[in-house]
Amino acid sequence: MDGLIAVGIFVGAFWFIATERADKVKVVLIAAGLMTVLGLTPGEKVFYSEHEGIDWNVIFLLLGMMIIVGIIKQTGVFDFLAIWAAKRSRGSPFRLMVMLMLITAIASPLLDNVTIIMLVAPVTIVVCERLEIPAQPFIIAEVLAANIGGAATLIGDPPNIIIGSRAGLSFNDFLIHMAPAVVIIFLLFVVFTRLLFRDTVRAEHQNSTTVLALQERRAIKDPRLLLRCSIVLLGVVIGFGLHSVLHVAPSIVALVGAGVMLLVSGLDVGEVLAEVEWPTLVFFAGLFVMVAGLVHTGVIDGLGAFAVDTFGDNHFVAMTTILFGSAIVGAFVDNIPYTATMAPAVEELVAQTPDPVHGQGLWWAFAFGADFGGNGTAVAASANVVALGIAQRSGHPISFWQFTKPGVIVTILSTFLAWIYVWLRYFT
Repeated sequence: MDGLIAVGIFVGAFWFIATERADKVKVVLIAAGLMTVLGLTPGEKVFYSEHEGIDWNVIFLLLGMMIIVGIIKQTGVFDFLAIWAAKRSRGSPFRLMVMLMLITAIASPLLDNVTIIMLVAPVTIVVCERLEIPAQPFIIAEVLAANIGGAATLIGDPPNIIIGSRAGLSFNDFLIHMAPAVVIIFLLFVVFTRLLFRDTVRAEHQNSTTVLALQERRAIKDPRLLLRCSIVLLGVVIGFGLHSVLHVAPSIVALVGAGVMLLVSGLDVGEVLAEVEWPTLVFFAGLFVMVAGLVHTGVIDGLGAFAVDTFGDNHFVAMTTILFGSAIVGAFVDNIPYTATMAPAVEELVAQTPDPVHGQGLWWAFAFGADFGGNGTAVAASANVVALGIAQRSGHPISFWQFTKPGVIVTILSTFLAWIYVWLRYFT
């Protein structure tokens, strides 16, 4: 009975978010409150259990990076990059979109897709304002590219960190097994964007002549602050890259980096904190508690047990179901708590698989499904929610369905291509 109530609350909340009948932050707070008050999520675990409560690693990673981006913004470097990108596009919206997607997809495997969206989205908004073209399609394309590109490495997408830890997979394992497919899928996605965003890429820059005459170097307001921020940001990136060696959580790296950057910048703390996307952080907290209700009442565990009992020795069917099932469920449930919850079920299924190659195929199918499912809806991945928050704050709001329509198409195509790859490499 508790499971049905939890599912009802979750579906009801998702309906309000999808139809935009109410503010999404208010919706998740009410839903999270109901989960706790009704005992569907133990109150004492809400703040202390990442599996049955708020995952503070995610919250503080976002907070730290928001502070870092807020300080870097004061240097004028975003205006510099915006003018540089606009000039290199030479009046072609499609060329500009491809440039921004390439930057995003190449950087996502090294930084992680959430961080790169925090850095690139403000640049995108500035350049689109300069060119007097809508920013929303470009931001959506970048998020889709970030979720695809981030799948290539252990640290590129948060679900990969969870899977790597559970399965004992290294950074190099992800490069060898995930990156080849990600490169192919991303290149096909770039070609497909001309059709997906055809109305935008066919338009002409309204202000291209003026922009081409601008001098990007004049946009840098404080070169000394930029130098200091660049050194600290480089340290943060190195910290992310050495995560598996130092055994320091990315959230701690981000918070330390934010503290050091505040110290060396000399900026007013209150002004910097005003740049933080607080509604986004609150939304994540409420969403984690909502999902925890499904975990505590056994809904998601039941799905995992059903999968193990159903597939038995048919590992190809198991792979297919894990990949597409993860993409579908991950499109409606944030892929971080979903991955953390389902990883034990996949581990049990792999343990019962005698062929080690098939067992590896199950893990990679799980990773592809969880990562690419993040493009399914506006709330399916951390990068999506962060991007929508930045767009909303900057006066370029993106609705749930404005993101979800192209997101669903990209999820279906990328998941199908990943299925072909896993099938050919591990099951033939």
